[in-house]
Amino acid sequence: MTDHALLLVNLGSPASTSVPDVRRYLNQFLMDPYVIDLPWPVRRLLVSLILVKRPEQSAHAYASIWWDEGSPLVVLTRRLQAAMAAQWRHGPVEIAMRYGQPALPDVLARLAADGVRKVTLAPLYPQFADSTVTTVVELARQVIDERKLALEMRVLKPFYDQPEYIEALVESARPHQQRDFDHLLMSFHGLPERHLKKLDPTGAHCFQSPDCCAQAGPEVRAVCYRAQCLATARLFAEKMGLPDGKWSVSFQSRLGRAKWIEPYTETRLDELAKAGVKKLLVMCPAFVADCIETLEEIGDRGREQFIEAGGEELVLVPCLNDHPQWAQALNGLCEKA
Repeated sequence: MTDHALLLVNLGSPASTSVPDVRRYLNQFLMDPYVIDLPWPVRRLLVSLILVKRPEQSAHAYASIWWDEGSPLVVLTRRLQAAMAAQWRHGPVEIAMRYGQPALPDVLARLAADGVRKVTLAPLYPQFADSTVTTVVELARQVIDERKLALEMRVLKPFYDQPEYIEALVESARPHQQRDFDHLLMSFHGLPERHLKKLDPTGAHCFQSPDCCAQAGPEVRAVCYRAQCLATARLFAEKMGLPDGKWSVSFQSRLGRAKWIEPYTETRLDELAKAGVKKLLVMCPAFVADCIETLEEIGDRGREQFIEAGGEELVLVPCLNDHPQWAQALNGLCEKA
């Protein structure tokens, strides 16, 4: 065992399905300036308004998918941790959450106290966004600097187009792809358009044409979440041998009135059902572990919506979770980092 730890970081979860715990979690999440990128007074007012009714609604949703062991996202991340412990040969493998427990600052402090001197920080997000990757990396750097922790940090970059990731995605989905289905929908988490526009290094590319992502150069593509999602979908479809027309892409989980990236998943579900699709597969490649956005938003509400619109069957393809090939792929990616 050496002094080089691997730290897997995921989004996080409420401590329980109680309304107070959900309110506490949502407050921490929504008050992150990388999530709601508005000035603090405006953000505080907006989040306070959201917290009037949303915690009770979200608590009900969490309760519908909660496992005996706890939050699916946390349980599955711990299972991945166990799988990675057999892969990572340089030191301990730990997990942390950006929001909730185990808290990222506490885990970093404990690693330093235990004598760890190097940390490979692995944000478990295939595609780049400020609201996922940047907020994790910046918090880690802030904690190391402010607490003067003797830690050298290396960061796993987004791996949306890496062969190891695509191959793991294909292998994890293959059993479901072998069943009879009419269409595969790849539903990625959405973002407000302004999140992409403010990162556009040219200042004049994003959303200037319908195919802007296809025309994006390396500089734009490095920070464009939508372009990276479309690249993941295209590479997966090619590797799986899916013909054009058999698959499509959408974006889920809108919040508020701002314009979010399209097409919207809820709109796409209706369109597919009305177009005659009866048996629909849905994957969520922006997530590596199943969570409320996959299990409840797609697996429950999405299925109900699709059937009400005229479809017959919606099957949610599980995320990578602790699939053996995913653990092997992640280890390879972290070795490169």
